[in-house]
Amino acid sequence: MRKLLLTLFFCIAAGAQAQTTVIPLWPEGVPNAKANPGPEKLDGELISHVSQPTLTYYPAAPGRAARTAVIICPGGGYEFLAFDHEGRQYAQWLSRLGVAAFVLKYRLSDFGHPAPLQDVLRALRTVRAHAADYSVAPDRIGVMGSSAGGHLAASAATMFDDPAGRTGAALDAVSARPDFLLLMYPVITLMPPSAHAGSRHALLGANPAPDLVRRMSVETRVSAQTPPTFLVHSQDDGTVPVDNSILFFQALTRAHVPAEMHIFERGGHGMGMSAGHGDASLWPQRAEEWLRDRKLIQ
Repeated sequence: MRKLLLTLFFCIAAGAQAQTTVIPLWPEGVPNAKANPGPEKLDGELISHVSQPTLTYYPAAPGRAARTAVIICPGGGYEFLAFDHEGRQYAQWLSRLGVAAFVLKYRLSDFGHPAPLQDVLRALRTVRAHAADYSVAPDRIGVMGSSAGGHLAASAATMFDDPAGRTGAALDAVSARPDFLLLMYPVITLMPPSAHAGSRHALLGANPAPDLVRRMSVETRVSAQTPPTFLVHSQDDGTVPVDNSILFFQALTRAHVPAEMHIFERGGHGMGMSAGHGDASLWPQRAEEWLRDRKLIQ
């Protein structure tokens, strides 16, 4: 699969061998690269100090390919990436549904804005430009994100034409607009009273200009061009207030963008696909129904 594909390895998933591929996101060189970035850090499943962004590709399960792709943005407050339970596990679930999944390892607080936005938009452009290689349709590419990864996914869906997301590369000519969006307990606003202060600080620094805070509060960026969206949140989320999802849903409704939101009484924050959260643990079934209703899976 073209020289874009760098490293091939294998993992065991759902009792079967699944082939995955790691794709360098900036083979020509990372924009605004640091001279001595230091090593990437791995603490259990948590990845930090990312200086070489990548996509990890999980092909659709054989015989089930729906010609749909999803780029997954793990959460972690823009300080680290919960790469397993908000990345790999989602990818394996989507693969079983017939969806080609790509887990994004993006730059964090070491770089700050606009590096994460550049990375997610470059991921969309890369998958769209090579859609035939992955057996997906270029108009069936979505983004999924959890917590701060939800903020990044929603940024892609509302800021896909923002000049800050361009680097002057030839791929800038490829559309970076997602065709659909899945948001799990997302950070949406960076403004009080519902902001997740840690994400704002990590992304924008200690004393960001008020205008920048407003522009990066993605509920203010929704338009009729924002893609159809599926949202999940819990009322008892003590980390990212449920108002974040509500604000985004209201903005989507005002813009006449199709949206579906599931708010559960209990589920807390960061549940991923784990059991033990009552009805909130059933969100993958609701998401599967939404994807099927939109004819994104068979």
